[in-house]
Amino acid sequence: MDRTKRDEYVEYVRARMPRLHRTAWLICGDPHLADDAVQATLAVLYSKWRHASTVENLDGYVHRILTRRIVDERRSRWSRVLLRASPPDRAAAPSEPGEYDHVMAALRALPKGQRAALVLRYFADLSIQDTASALGCSEGNVKSQCSRGLSALRDALRASSPEPGSDRPRTTTMRLIA
Repeated sequence: MDRTKRDEYVEYVRARMPRLHRTAWLICGDPHLADDAVQATLAVLYSKWRHASTVENLDGYVHRILTRRIVDERRSRWSRVLLRASPPDRAAAPSEPGEYDHVMAALRALPKGQRAALVLRYFADLSIQDTASALGCSEGNVKSQCSRGLSALRDALRASSPEPGSDRPRTTTMRLIA
């Protein structure tokens, strides 16, 4: 790869690395697996950079590689041993779970298709078309998965909402997914 292309690649990776890692962590729920998936994604991207840099939607292309890496990793026998940890950019969890913890627990409880669709669509802020491309499915499937996922997420958060008179407000959590 020539120097100009390599510099373009490095610039792209520096700009997207936090977002890629966060997306991977939200999909797989493990910061170590997320690191591995992002690293594998960047290795594939580097080897295909000449082609990838000409693609109209480079972010969608990269998210598709990332999603496939995570799915492939889950199919392997090593994926059965998952470590649950807090996200790498968060401080230690408080003694009483907060809203963030409830949303993340509800998100982890969703089926993997719904979780992946919600993460790519709303957390990674991809369009319906880009999400469909990343997941390798139709736009209708993305809409359906997002609708079902949001409904299940709302139900889970309502079920875990505090008793009346509790210190923790409920409205902020519901605004996250409304």
